Amino acid sequence: MWENMSPETLITVLTIVVPGIGIILGTLTPAIVEGRLALKAMEGTIRQPEIAGDARTTMIIGMALLESTAIYTLLVYLILIFANPLLDRFFASGAPESLRLLLHV
Repeated sequence: MWENMSPETLITVLTIVVPGIGIILGTLTPAIVEGRLALKAMEGTIRQPEIAGDARTTMIIGMALLESTAIYTLLVYLILIFANPLLDRFFASGAPESLRLLLHV
């Protein structure tokens, strides 16, 4: 299958599929960790109700930092789809026709 593809199509497919897998991992991991963070903050609040304010503040800051990781992953994926620097580097004419048809540009 891969050996019959033109180099333009192969690079186009790889620069769409690989970041797609990356965004799945880049958003799934922070979501799992955010859930565990909320669970631990709730457990700490149940054990020591007097630290509820500090635990909540720390949890919100931690979740914001984790969510920024997912947003950066999304940003890289969108750059690789719509403003892919690899296409300009490997192809003098810019994006190949197969990608233009796919994105309707």
